[in-house]
Amino acid sequence: MDSHEREARAKGYECIAGVDEAGRGPLAGPVVAVALVFPYPPFLNPNIKDSKKLSEKQRNRAVLDIYSSVLAVGVGIVWNLEIDALNVHRATLKAMAQAIDALNIQPDIVLVDGCFTTPSALPQKAIVSGDANSVTIAAASIVAKTARDAIMTAYHAIYPEYNFVKNKGYGTAAHLEALRKHGHCPIHRKTFAGVITG
Repeated sequence: MDSHEREARAKGYECIAGVDEAGRGPLAGPVVAVALVFPYPPFLNPNIKDSKKLSEKQRNRAVLDIYSSVLAVGVGIVWNLEIDALNVHRATLKAMAQAIDALNIQPDIVLVDGCFTTPSALPQKAIVSGDANSVTIAAASIVAKTARDAIMTAYHAIYPEYNFVKNKGYGTAAHLEALRKHGHCPIHRKTFAGVITG
């Protein structure tokens, strides 16, 4: 899980950040991106892996280990109205750039999950399935997912009819049924298929 970090270090990059996002696919809520920097060598823990392979309880436990070990964490959030205006791809890259800019340490290189680099001017390396192949990106994915889940859980208290505490805004059968019954609410992404805007 640290081969990309070791490769970057061998090329002379000392401060290495990883960035990932949560929330590209849901019908509601924001995209949340997190960038973080571990000391070198990076924190290796079997519980730090692709956040999608962890249960909510495992993620909440892993995030405490991450927070106790990182040197810096930056968060970027792009909300649903801007997602609709930009499209989700551009909104995701914008959130990632925000997260990188929010770090209180400037990294020498950023490892980015996916096929694309961000609008940040810093040196970057895009890594397909980075959350499964880089401990730094995997840790960022866990922090991003837990942060976004907390936002959606808070929204559940405002819009309980959509059961955001359970579906986190994803297009589950129950969520789609709630949309058919109630229409959209202010945090729904109106450009996404399945969101009733009439």
